Amino acid sequence: MKLIPLFVFALFPFMTRSQTNLLENPQIHFHLWKTDSFSKWQVKDGILFTTGGNADLVTNQMYGDFSFEFEYKLNEGGNSGVIYKVIEDPQDEALFKTHASGPEYQILDDIGYPGKVEDYQKCGSNYGLNAPSVKNLSKPAGEWNSGKIEVRGDQVRHWLNGELIVEYTYGDEAWKKAVAETKFAEWPYAAPHHEGHIALQDHGDPVWFRKLVVTEL
Repeated sequence: MKLIPLFVFALFPFMTRSQTNLLENPQIHFHLWKTDSFSKWQVKDGILFTTGGNADLVTNQMYGDFSFEFEYKLNEGGNSGVIYKVIEDPQDEALFKTHASGPEYQILDDIGYPGKVEDYQKCGSNYGLNAPSVKNLSKPAGEWNSGKIEVRGDQVRHWLNGELIVEYTYGDEAWKKAVAETKFAEWPYAAPHHEGHIALQDHGDPVWFRKLVVTEL
């Protein structure tokens, strides 16, 4: 019998993963929320950006288990986010925004934001539910930050600038109890689901992305 070296089996899981750079021809990977258009967001020198007020940008593909790595920067006081597990149906009025169905990795200029910011609203949080476990990791406005979201089954993790800052179990009793105490309780958000789109939020402020890589796990 022919023997297969053990290192082949060790490498096999990585060989089967599908990785996509969403900044390579982003027009074929994204569309504006509830439309077929890519217009309004812009690409220049490999950087994807919005000047604000242009609706969220949503992946054409849906993802279940995945890793999403991104780099972004904001202006002073800027606010944005990456929303995942997004359900999109143009006919469903309950799905009024991307965050009506999916958790949000908050992107925020914590230092320069003009309003009061609770811990569960700070950069890297699972917005409204899970505060970052490490504080003051976000770089100042105008500088590039790196973020990462990983979903494996019901386990979700957020990283900010290389540090693991959020871990939670999506859909478990603790999650349901926390959701029940928020505005999300009345939204499709409250019904756990595995697959969904990834959305880049236009919260009305400019935001720039120079890395958008998704790996299906």
